[in-house]
Amino acid sequence: MEKREMLYEGKAKQVFLTDDPDLIVIHYKDDASAYNNVKKATIEGKGPLNNQISTIIFKYLMEHGIPTHFVEQLGERDQLCRRVTIFPIEVIVRNVIAGSMAKRLDISEGTRPSNTIIDICYKKDELGDPLINNDHVVALGIATYEELDEILAMTRKINTLLTDLFNGLGVNLIDFKVEFGKTSDGKIVLADEISPDTSRLWDAETNEKLDKDRFRRDLGKVREAYEEILRRLTK
Repeated sequence: MEKREMLYEGKAKQVFLTDDPDLIVIHYKDDASAYNNVKKATIEGKGPLNNQISTIIFKYLMEHGIPTHFVEQLGERDQLCRRVTIFPIEVIVRNVIAGSMAKRLDISEGTRPSNTIIDICYKKDELGDPLINNDHVVALGIATYEELDEILAMTRKINTLLTDLFNGLGVNLIDFKVEFGKTSDGKIVLADEISPDTSRLWDAETNEKLDKDRFRRDLGKVREAYEEILRRLTK
């Protein structure tokens, strides 16, 4: 497998073509951003940590029947993945109310609702990634109702599996976002990454934040929090 020219660069990752049209290399950077790229910084070592954490989680999910784009880890910063056409939505699962939802609806952060809340955001930086509903997704031509049903069913299963995983590590899975893509043969799979960049993870005993909120809120010790999540996953 030969790594070739860069196809795309995002806020935290770069995507490279390979000599196989169905495979790409995803390179994890140390860059961090928040608030629609308004706040930016470099956190040394974040890329390798997220690569390792996401690798462990993808393997765990695949072992439990979740199809993903992940193929294998290549070195400390790279993953070999199947090339997919990304659905331009983020699916956000909220087990506990925090972050933007707490602020938007004036609900105390840490409130646990009676149900699991699933939000859908339209991935459009210039619009601020607005919240949309199922009908919007179909009207925008992003997915059919059938495809969206499959995505949401997979999301709920992922939430159950991740909640079980993190409960065993003494961590509460507060919320997380996932992205999905379609392979060349039309299969819908989990894509992007799952890491402290894309999840809120609080220590079950102390409620200490072990995720990107440490960067968003200037709490310090960002890398140490990511290292703690990796330590627990590999313990």
